[in-house]
Amino acid sequence: MEIVLALAIGVLTTCGVWLMLRPRTYQVIIGLCLLGYGVNLFIFSMGRLAVDSEPVLLPGIAPNLLNYADPMPQALVLTAIVIGFAMTALFLVVMLAQRGFSGNDHVDGRDDDEDGRP
Repeated sequence: MEIVLALAIGVLTTCGVWLMLRPRTYQVIIGLCLLGYGVNLFIFSMGRLAVDSEPVLLPGIAPNLLNYADPMPQALVLTAIVIGFAMTALFLVVMLAQRGFSGNDHVDGRDDDEDGRP
C-alpha cells in the first residue's frame, strides 16, 4: 500500500509541475491544483497508514501513537483542501478577467503567432 501511495504522490507532483510550466493560464491553474493534491497526500501519509487504529482515546488502551491514528495530518489536510478550493476559485476569476482584458489566455500575455522578440 505504501508503494501505491508513493507512486500517486510522485505522479501528481510530476504532472502538476509539468502543467505549471505550460504557457496557458488554465493549464497553470490545473497544475497548481494537482501539485496541491500531491502535497496533501504527502502530508496525509505522514500520519502513518494504519489499519484498525482508533481515532479517539479509549479506556484500557495505552495512549500512544502505536494504538491510535494521528489526527494532526488529517486536520492539516482538511484545512489545505478548503484553502486550495478558495485559491482555485480566485485564480479562475483572475484568469477570466485577464482573458477579458487581453483577449488571450497566455501567462505572459502574448499570442501564439508572436515569436517572442521585443
